[in-house]
Amino acid sequence: MGDGMVNRKELDPESSAEAAYGARMRRLREGRGWNQEDLAGMLAYSSQHISAVETGRKPPTLPFSCKIDLAFGTAGTADSFEREWRDMRFGVLLEGFPEYVGYEGRAVEIRLFQIGIVPGLLQTPEYARALADADVWRGSITPEQADERVSFLAQRQKVLARARPPMMLVVMDESCIRRPIGGPKVMDSQIRKLVEFAALPHTVLQVAPFGIGERRPFNLPVNLLTLPDRSMVAYAESHAQGHVDRESTSVLPLLTAYHQLQAEALSQAASVAMIEQV
Repeated sequence: MGDGMVNRKELDPESSAEAAYGARMRRLREGRGWNQEDLAGMLAYSSQHISAVETGRKPPTLPFSCKIDLAFGTAGTADSFEREWRDMRFGVLLEGFPEYVGYEGRAVEIRLFQIGIVPGLLQTPEYARALADADVWRGSITPEQADERVSFLAQRQKVLARARPPMMLVVMDESCIRRPIGGPKVMDSQIRKLVEFAALPHTVLQVAPFGIGERRPFNLPVNLLTLPDRSMVAYAESHAQGHVDRESTSVLPLLTAYHQLQAEALSQAASVAMIEQV
């Protein structure tokens, strides 16, 4: 097999996210009649660097992606290189989620409601890995994206372990603790982690039992953050997208509903008893 074959394989956009990024960059560059030196000059990178990104030998970075967007006029568009970089970096994180995580790291209070699975911030690494592996098995993410997702979650959890951690109020639907993820051993240590979390001085953990029926105000997960200036941010996601909201007109009704949910949920002591019984 000659050298030409090797290069062609390197440029197969299907082979990896980096290759797809590089192939698109080359396509746009050639479409404008620029050579690698032309583009390198505009971006203040070497032409070797441009070549390495185009052939997928070197992964792009965020600053590089932003400069590429300026050169091609794709900044802020749905198919910007910055967005493609974020998709690669964070697997298939929903739109709005990286923005939400930025707020989460500064929040003084975090209120969460979750259905079906333990909230990410309270997951053990093994539990998170079992969920990510299931997505790989279904073909919705690559093994590399699964690794990224698990390590990204670990980074988020680290932020909460800071010297002055935020007040955390968590309400989990009963389905979160009833649904076995990853087998008995994984569930066992996950349950232990929830009990330990509930015992911390800056946390409240409650279970919303199936018995409250239609009095449960939310049918989707809800994240409500209070920032240091006391303003609030809401993040909610559907299957298709995640959305960050800072408008008090839409955030405050969510807070009211959250208080109503807490009133219907089991007390922390009763919640921990149910969790331990599981």
